[in-house]
Amino acid sequence: MQTEQLIWSVDGKAIELGCDWIGQGPRVLLLPALSSISTRREMRPLQARLSAKYQTVAVDWPGFGDQPRPRHKWQPADYASFLRYLIEKLTPLRAVVAAGHGAVFSLACACAFPSDFGRLVLVAPTWRGPLPTMLNEHRPWFERICEMVDQPVVGPLLYRLNVNSLVVRYMAAGHVYSDRRWLHGERLREKLAVTRAPGARFSSVRFVTGKLDPLATRAEFLDLARRCPVQMLLIYGAETPSRSQGEMKALASIPGVHNVTLPLGKLSVHEEFPDLVSAAIEPFLLNDSH
Repeated sequence: MQTEQLIWSVDGKAIELGCDWIGQGPRVLLLPALSSISTRREMRPLQARLSAKYQTVAVDWPGFGDQPRPRHKWQPADYASFLRYLIEKLTPLRAVVAAGHGAVFSLACACAFPSDFGRLVLVAPTWRGPLPTMLNEHRPWFERICEMVDQPVVGPLLYRLNVNSLVVRYMAAGHVYSDRRWLHGERLREKLAVTRAPGARFSSVRFVTGKLDPLATRAEFLDLARRCPVQMLLIYGAETPSRSQGEMKALASIPGVHNVTLPLGKLSVHEEFPDLVSAAIEPFLLNDSH
């Protein structure tokens, strides 16, 4: 594996982003989810399997990952801009494989610039942050939460209360991993280290409160999929939480969207069950009849 640092700028601030390369062959870009514990490393098990036939590259999102992050009021336009930069840098691509919230940004980019995409694989895609999904709408007080977490003294305290070991394990067991014991020991220590990277709270709170949602409604999400000319595969696990699974089933019902529902897996099915996910992806990338 080869690791390098990408340099990307937002508001004149240079950001270093981790980037891992494995394998040889047609190029496949892997994009992790956007969450408080996500980095490109969650794609590594899947990346290792796909690298037998492809040159794979996994990249951290700005504001996330394991590097220090600047103080910035992250918004969806930042991620759309970064993804456009990344796609242009890495073209030609056989495919983009994107998880969670990374998938909706990839879908939007594929609609706008289809010639730069080979194929698109959406793994447990989401288009709303956790709080709007739980409450089924955005609330005005979400903005106040962001403002409080941005503050220099009270902000870090509030953030730490919500990303401590107990909370992270509880949320992971409920929504992220099928095996409640999967996140423990070294895995848990690595995830907690991600939450403690300098500046992590600025992006994390905006993801949780839906400030990084590029779309306002399910109708917009489904409309993107209907308009997308890129060949598309949807993968999700049968154990995905019901609200999120409802959105994925709606996406799967759109003509032209190829769908594989795995017998196991929640929102991080690619990390916990990479063999199942790679087995679903490989025929889609090889079969020219799709």
